Amino acid sequence: MDINEKVIIVTGGASGIGRAMCRRFAELGAKVIVSDVDGGGAEAVAKETSGRWLRADVAVEADVRALTQFAVSTFGQVDIFCSNAGISVDGGEQASDADWKRIMDINVMAHIYASRAVLPSMLKRGEGYLLNTVSAAGLLSQIGSAPYSVTKHAALAFAEWLSITYGGQGIRVSALCPQGVRTNMLKEAERGAGAFLLEGALEPEDVAKMVEQGIRDERFLILPHPEVAEYFRRKANDYDRWIRGMRRLQAKVAGVE
Repeated sequence: MDINEKVIIVTGGASGIGRAMCRRFAELGAKVIVSDVDGGGAEAVAKETSGRWLRADVAVEADVRALTQFAVSTFGQVDIFCSNAGISVDGGEQASDADWKRIMDINVMAHIYASRAVLPSMLKRGEGYLLNTVSAAGLLSQIGSAPYSVTKHAALAFAEWLSITYGGQGIRVSALCPQGVRTNMLKEAERGAGAFLLEGALEPEDVAKMVEQGIRDERFLILPHPEVAEYFRRKANDYDRWIRGMRRLQAKVAGVE
């Protein structure tokens, strides 16, 4: 899909990968709607990119619908919805119910809400694009965070289902699955189990360029870190061996080696 002149919503657009995507899309001639719970940040990015902005909490379906309606009333339709907002929560099975619900709402339900909001009109037109920011954790796993790993697996599964179900009706779907990216989330991870992601971390601007190419190519998996594809192959080829390798990484991160 060509990005020029397309109407693109980007959630989580006030910082990190979202902000970089807004900038890149604007450079390519897109009409960008920037959304974030940080309204001031979204407004700043919109001014920078000559776009529009609306504060929205993607964990609230009414906000996602209002965001979509705002885009339609402003530009006539939504061509590409980048469901990019996400959070991380440390911990395992003992993480609080509140944390599990919050991360599920933002990392999984937000993609569902976006699809509910835009798919009817996209299907009627016979074209549209859903880009869901997932994570390499959706293909692999995440040391130190069961909630993040579980929700990213679920997010990938939903993206797969969307592509299988609607791909024959003109709907294109991509799952963006990076490893470490130099964002606020990675800065928080530096203080915990995610510090190992610093090695090989990319700048958000580099990821945005890869997103652009992935959309042009209409690829389902967008892998800014190509080594993730090899890790995924190893996992599929010998699951038990891969689990043993991840246990070694867990021990290294925990400092028990």
